[in-house]
Amino acid sequence: MLCVRRFEEEGMRQFKGDKIPGFFHASVGQEAAIVGACMALRDDDAMTGTHRSHGHPIGKGAHLGALMAELMGKEGGICKGRGGSMHFADNSVGSISESGIVGGGIPLATGCAFSATVRGVDQVTLCFFGDGAVNQGTFHESLNMASLWKLPVIYLCENNGYAITTSVAQSHGQPDIALRAPGYGMPGITVDGQDVDAVYDASAQAVTRARAGEGPTLIVANTYRFDEHNFGLVIPGEPYRSLEEVEAHKRDRDPILLYRTVLIEEGINEKSLRVIEDEVAEAVKQAVQFALASPLPRPETLPDYMFNSPLAGHNSFVAGQKGN
Repeated sequence: MLCVRRFEEEGMRQFKGDKIPGFFHASVGQEAAIVGACMALRDDDAMTGTHRSHGHPIGKGAHLGALMAELMGKEGGICKGRGGSMHFADNSVGSISESGIVGGGIPLATGCAFSATVRGVDQVTLCFFGDGAVNQGTFHESLNMASLWKLPVIYLCENNGYAITTSVAQSHGQPDIALRAPGYGMPGITVDGQDVDAVYDASAQAVTRARAGEGPTLIVANTYRFDEHNFGLVIPGEPYRSLEEVEAHKRDRDPILLYRTVLIEEGINEKSLRVIEDEVAEAVKQAVQFALASPLPRPETLPDYMFNSPLAGHNSFVAGQKGN
């Protein structure tokens, strides 16, 4: 969790320094929901993320340097600099996709789980999405299909309470998101998304259920986004949430501070925690150095790694005939 936090804090500094192009959607405050769920997976299990998913590949064990380089659009990135902040993918740790489209990863995760069923393996797919995606058609269609076919997929909603500036209360006729699960014949579980152990326990049970062929589970992890929807974004007009609300969550509901207290109460001494903090700081420092030293992709390599039609380049394709 600390690694996710420090990585994104450094990413925001690099973004302010114009080293990272495009947008930067930070998940600061949501680390327990991310890490707790990822800890329940095997290395060969798959995962899909969202536009706010820098931390999710870290939870699955991705290389920090390659992640930072991808943020900077560098050749050393996990997608060779072609994906950027909202399109991380790293098959080496099972991170098959992230998507800037709200709810875009839900059908992809469903398809990945279907492929595991077809291949006859016990691979599980973990699908992250936010509360805003719950009202997308892809959510309902995917959950219905997964339930019918008893697919090994876990749908995990990081419910941070706001879809950009729109609260759950303003956009959901039924604000208890977990209650949507029974309509599709699957368990719906709500957990404290700031408690990494609670998220892990719920996810581990869902993984066990999926591997046993008992089908999907919907988990709603109630969490909170400490920063704005997009780093540096200024929302005009009336604020959609008060400064007091944000500060209260930072003070009382920071998942890292909460778990630090748990560890100390369990007998872990402060020195051990400081060692972890120092190791994380050094790892993030090395990641930045790796990313800054990595070259930008050369313009002539623009078509590399792209899917090409067998008819690409043919006169018939250019003339408007359909290709595959």
